[in-house]
Amino acid sequence: MSLFRPDRLVFIAGPCMLESETVCRTVAETLQKLAQEDDRLTVIFKGSFDKANRTSLDSPRGPGLAAGLNLLDMVRKDYGLPLLTDVHTPGQVPETAVVCDILQIPAFLCRQTDLLAAAAGSGRTVNVKKGQFLAPADMAHVVAKLERSGAAEIWQTERGTTFGYQNLVVDMRSFPILREFGHPVIFDATHSVQLPGAGDGCTSGERRYIPVLMRAALAAGADGVFVETHPDPDHALSDGPNQVPIARLPALAEQALAAWELRRKLE
Repeated sequence: MSLFRPDRLVFIAGPCMLESETVCRTVAETLQKLAQEDDRLTVIFKGSFDKANRTSLDSPRGPGLAAGLNLLDMVRKDYGLPLLTDVHTPGQVPETAVVCDILQIPAFLCRQTDLLAAAAGSGRTVNVKKGQFLAPADMAHVVAKLERSGAAEIWQTERGTTFGYQNLVVDMRSFPILREFGHPVIFDATHSVQLPGAGDGCTSGERRYIPVLMRAALAAGADGVFVETHPDPDHALSDGPNQVPIARLPALAEQALAAWELRRKLE
């Protein structure tokens, strides 16, 4: 069943890493409330069981496949939210597809043919992040791999493009270009403000720019938003400088809806 509806804003949110049951429940409670209170949103819980591309070997990576899927399954059963998580190898796809509604292809792996084909064959929605090293037009070939491999539903996510050392930039032309490929386009509002490797062995970021980039992306044509959020981002185990404090998430969702609805009126 397709999770995408053109009359609803896709709102993907959750902790960068599945740190603990407490963090997952705290975030899921807020997301469940958002979903119940506003039928203009399709709210999806996101969490990663493995952060396989950490800057340093010493950085925490997450609970692993089995424990991570148990946490995600708990969120599904107790809060009724659709689930999204990353897969990094074809071998992770079958178990992950049993639990999760959306399999996400990380940006650095977006050209890995075997991984794309395995995710496409799962019967689940595939959300593929545009690599930081790709021009928007290059995603045509990524999408074609998924289409020819029989993907049930394809989403594309813009997450910024490498711009010099330790910086990313979001080209707003990306959204109309990606929409030309005939599949929904999501904006990753939190990874787009990363400063990769700028934190002395970890990734830094500029959280304050998340709202303005999100509003601009929705005005430019994004169909949804991806936002990592945490009860205490400054003490998160991964990507803390880029995560939104969970207390601020409802207000951010309202901003997203306002920008999305204004754009729809103008189209």
